[in-house]
Amino acid sequence: MNSSLPFHIVFLFFICFCTRISVQDYDNLHDTCPTSTTGKQTVFINGFTCKNPANVSASDFKTSNLNQIGNTDNFYHSSVTIVTAADFPGLNTLGLSIARTDLDVDGLVLAHSHPRASEMLFVNKGVVIVGFIDSGSKLFQKLLKEGDVFVFPRGLLHFCFNVGFDFATMFSVFNSQNPGMVSIADATFEQLDSDLKDKLVRRLIPLPGSKG
Repeated sequence: MNSSLPFHIVFLFFICFCTRISVQDYDNLHDTCPTSTTGKQTVFINGFTCKNPANVSASDFKTSNLNQIGNTDNFYHSSVTIVTAADFPGLNTLGLSIARTDLDVDGLVLAHSHPRASEMLFVNKGVVIVGFIDSGSKLFQKLLKEGDVFVFPRGLLHFCFNVGFDFATMFSVFNSQNPGMVSIADATFEQLDSDLKDKLVRRLIPLPGSKG
Protein backbone atom coordinates (compact mmCIF):
# COMPACT_ATOMS: atom_id res chain seq x y z
CA MET A 1 0.00 0.00 0.00
CA ASN A 2 1.30 3.49 -0.86
CA SER A 3 2.51 5.08 2.41
CA SER A 4 2.24 8.58 0.96
CA LEU A 5 -1.53 8.34 0.54
CA PRO A 6 -2.40 9.59 4.05
CA PHE A 7 -0.11 12.58 3.52
CA HIS A 8 -1.85 13.43 0.23
CA ILE A 9 -5.27 13.23 1.92
CA VAL A 10 -4.17 15.53 4.75
CA PHE A 11 -2.63 17.94 2.26
CA LEU A 12 -5.86 17.99 0.22
CA PHE A 13 -7.92 18.82 3.31
CA PHE A 14 -5.43 21.56 4.21
CA ILE A 15 -5.77 23.15 0.74
CA CYS A 16 -9.58 23.02 0.95
CA PHE A 17 -9.49 24.63 4.40
CA CYS A 18 -7.19 27.43 3.23
CA THR A 19 -9.34 28.03 0.15
CA ARG A 20 -12.44 28.34 2.31
CA ILE A 21 -10.72 30.89 4.51
CA SER A 22 -9.55 32.96 1.56
CA VAL A 23 -13.02 33.39 0.03
CA GLN A 24 -14.85 34.70 3.10
CA ASP A 25 -14.51 37.56 5.55
CA TYR A 26 -12.46 36.83 8.61
CA ASP A 27 -14.27 36.48 11.91
CA ASN A 28 -13.71 39.20 14.50
CA LEU A 29 -10.84 38.71 16.90
CA HIS A 30 -12.22 41.41 19.21
CA ASP A 31 -15.69 42.45 20.35
CA THR A 32 -15.34 45.72 18.45
CA CYS A 33 -12.83 47.32 16.10
CA PRO A 34 -13.93 50.84 15.10
CA THR A 35 -11.97 52.37 12.25
CA SER A 36 -9.00 54.45 13.29
CA THR A 37 -9.51 57.81 11.58
CA THR A 38 -6.59 59.68 13.09
CA GLY A 39 -3.38 60.27 11.24
CA LYS A 40 -2.33 59.47 7.69
CA GLN A 41 -2.67 55.84 6.57
CA THR A 42 0.80 54.41 6.00
CA VAL A 43 -0.05 50.69 6.07
CA PHE A 44 -2.57 49.42 3.50
CA ILE A 45 -4.47 46.29 4.47
CA ASN A 46 -7.70 44.56 3.45
CA GLY A 47 -9.85 46.76 5.65
CA PHE A 48 -9.02 49.43 8.20
CA THR A 49 -6.88 49.49 11.31
CA CYS A 50 -8.64 49.62 14.68
CA LYS A 51 -8.82 52.47 17.13
CA ASN A 52 -7.05 52.17 20.42
CA PRO A 53 -9.58 50.24 22.59
CA ALA A 54 -9.13 52.84 25.31
CA ASN A 55 -10.53 55.49 22.95
CA VAL A 56 -13.58 53.57 21.69
CA SER A 57 -16.90 55.18 22.60
CA ALA A 58 -20.62 54.80 21.85
CA SER A 59 -20.31 57.55 19.22
CA ASP A 60 -18.29 55.15 17.04
CA PHE A 61 -21.42 53.00 16.61
CA LYS A 62 -23.82 55.79 15.58
CA THR A 63 -24.12 57.71 12.31
CA SER A 64 -26.39 60.46 11.08
CA ASN A 65 -25.14 60.29 7.49
CA LEU A 66 -28.45 58.92 6.21
CA ASN A 67 -30.93 61.20 7.94
CA GLN A 68 -30.90 63.88 5.22
CA ILE A 69 -32.63 63.71 1.84
CA GLY A 70 -30.11 63.35 -0.97
CA ASN A 71 -29.77 65.82 -3.83
CA THR A 72 -32.01 64.61 -6.68
CA ASP A 73 -31.54 67.73 -8.80
CA ASN A 74 -29.73 65.86 -11.56
CA PHE A 75 -30.37 64.09 -14.87
CA TYR A 76 -31.58 60.87 -13.20
CA HIS A 77 -33.60 62.63 -10.45
CA SER A 78 -31.96 60.27 -7.96
CA SER A 79 -29.45 60.18 -5.15
CA VAL A 80 -27.59 57.22 -3.64
CA THR A 81 -25.56 57.62 -0.44
CA ILE A 82 -23.47 54.62 0.64
CA VAL A 83 -21.93 54.62 4.11
CA THR A 84 -19.03 52.24 4.70
CA ALA A 85 -16.56 51.63 7.50
CA ALA A 86 -14.53 54.55 6.15
CA ASP A 87 -17.36 56.90 7.20
CA PHE A 88 -18.94 54.90 10.01
CA PRO A 89 -16.15 53.55 12.27
CA GLY A 90 -18.34 51.05 14.12
CA LEU A 91 -18.88 49.03 10.93
CA ASN A 92 -15.23 48.03 10.68
CA THR A 93 -14.74 44.21 10.66
CA LEU A 94 -18.51 43.58 10.89
CA GLY A 95 -18.95 42.89 7.17
CA LEU A 96 -21.72 45.47 6.84
CA SER A 97 -22.42 48.79 5.13
CA ILE A 98 -25.59 50.81 4.62
CA ALA A 99 -27.12 53.12 2.02
CA ARG A 100 -29.94 55.54 1.36
CA THR A 101 -31.60 55.98 -2.04
CA ASP A 102 -33.82 58.97 -2.81
CA LEU A 103 -35.88 59.12 -6.00
CA ASP A 104 -37.88 62.09 -7.21
CA VAL A 105 -40.94 61.42 -9.40
CA ASP A 106 -39.69 59.40 -12.41
CA GLY A 107 -36.33 59.10 -10.69
CA LEU A 108 -34.10 56.24 -11.80
CA VAL A 109 -31.07 54.37 -10.51
CA LEU A 110 -29.61 52.79 -13.64
CA ALA A 111 -28.40 49.20 -13.78
CA HIS A 112 -25.32 48.68 -11.64
CA SER A 113 -23.77 45.96 -9.53
CA HIS A 114 -21.93 45.54 -6.24
CA PRO A 115 -19.09 43.07 -6.83
CA ARG A 116 -18.49 42.32 -3.16
CA ALA A 117 -21.96 42.27 -1.61
CA SER A 118 -25.61 41.32 -1.79
CA GLU A 119 -28.04 44.14 -1.03
CA MET A 120 -31.24 44.06 1.02
CA LEU A 121 -33.45 47.05 0.18
CA PHE A 122 -36.29 48.39 2.35
CA VAL A 123 -38.85 50.86 0.96
CA ASN A 124 -39.41 53.55 3.55
CA LYS A 125 -41.62 55.75 1.37
CA GLY A 126 -43.12 55.67 -2.11
CA VAL A 127 -43.84 53.16 -4.87
CA VAL A 128 -40.96 51.79 -6.94
CA ILE A 129 -40.14 49.08 -9.44
CA VAL A 130 -36.92 47.21 -8.70
CA GLY A 131 -35.28 44.30 -10.44
CA PHE A 132 -32.12 42.39 -11.18
CA ILE A 133 -30.80 40.44 -14.17
CA ASP A 134 -29.22 37.04 -13.61
CA SER A 135 -26.34 35.47 -15.53
CA GLY A 136 -28.86 33.90 -17.94
CA SER A 137 -30.16 37.38 -18.88
CA LYS A 138 -33.48 36.73 -17.14
CA LEU A 139 -35.08 39.72 -15.46
CA PHE A 140 -36.64 39.43 -12.00
CA GLN A 141 -38.57 42.57 -11.08
CA LYS A 142 -41.27 43.60 -8.66
CA LEU A 143 -43.44 46.55 -7.71
CA LEU A 144 -42.64 47.58 -4.14
CA LYS A 145 -44.59 49.76 -1.72
CA GLU A 146 -43.87 51.16 1.72
CA GLY A 147 -42.61 48.45 4.07
CA ASP A 148 -41.63 46.00 1.31
CA VAL A 149 -38.18 44.41 1.19
CA PHE A 150 -36.28 43.13 -1.86
CA VAL A 151 -32.91 41.39 -2.18
CA PHE A 152 -30.35 41.91 -4.95
CA PRO A 153 -27.90 38.98 -5.13
CA ARG A 154 -24.21 39.74 -5.07
CA GLY A 155 -22.64 40.89 -8.32
CA LEU A 156 -25.86 40.97 -10.38
CA LEU A 157 -27.05 44.02 -12.30
CA HIS A 158 -29.99 45.73 -10.61
CA PHE A 159 -31.99 48.94 -10.90
CA CYS A 160 -34.71 51.01 -9.25
CA PHE A 161 -37.37 53.29 -10.74
CA ASN A 162 -39.91 55.54 -9.01
CA VAL A 163 -43.30 54.82 -10.58
CA GLY A 164 -45.38 56.63 -7.96
CA PHE A 165 -46.65 60.19 -7.80
CA ASP A 166 -44.54 61.16 -4.79
CA PHE A 167 -40.95 61.17 -3.62
CA ALA A 168 -39.52 57.72 -2.78
CA THR A 169 -36.94 56.80 -0.16
CA MET A 170 -35.26 53.45 0.41
CA PHE A 171 -32.65 52.14 2.81
CA SER A 172 -30.26 49.27 2.11
CA VAL A 173 -27.91 46.97 3.99
CA PHE A 174 -24.93 45.27 2.31
CA ASN A 175 -23.12 42.21 3.63
CA SER A 176 -19.71 43.78 3.07
CA GLN A 177 -18.05 46.77 4.67
CA ASN A 178 -16.97 47.85 1.18
CA PRO A 179 -19.51 46.57 -1.40
CA GLY A 180 -18.13 48.54 -4.36
CA MET A 181 -20.25 49.79 -7.23
CA VAL A 182 -19.93 49.19 -10.97
CA SER A 183 -22.18 51.38 -13.13
CA ILE A 184 -22.84 50.07 -16.62
CA ALA A 185 -24.04 53.45 -17.83
CA ASP A 186 -20.94 55.28 -16.62
CA ALA A 187 -18.68 52.65 -18.15
CA THR A 188 -20.55 52.49 -21.49
CA PHE A 189 -21.84 55.97 -22.25
CA GLU A 190 -19.99 59.26 -21.98
CA GLN A 191 -23.27 61.10 -21.50
CA LEU A 192 -26.88 59.95 -21.51
CA ASP A 193 -29.52 62.05 -23.22
CA SER A 194 -33.26 61.91 -22.55
CA ASP A 195 -34.00 59.66 -25.54
CA LEU A 196 -31.41 57.07 -24.52
CA LYS A 197 -32.61 57.17 -20.91
CA ASP A 198 -36.21 56.56 -22.04
CA LYS A 199 -35.09 53.63 -24.22
CA LEU A 200 -33.26 52.05 -21.28
CA VAL A 201 -36.29 52.46 -19.04
CA ARG A 202 -38.62 50.91 -21.63
CA ARG A 203 -36.16 48.05 -22.12
CA LEU A 204 -36.07 47.19 -18.45
CA ILE A 205 -39.52 48.18 -17.22
CA PRO A 206 -41.49 46.12 -18.03
CA LEU A 207 -39.88 43.30 -19.93
CA PRO A 208 -41.97 40.35 -21.22
CA GLY A 209 -41.03 37.08 -19.61
CA SER A 210 -39.82 38.62 -16.37
CA LYS A 211 -40.54 36.85 -13.12
CA GLY A 212 -43.25 38.62 -11.15
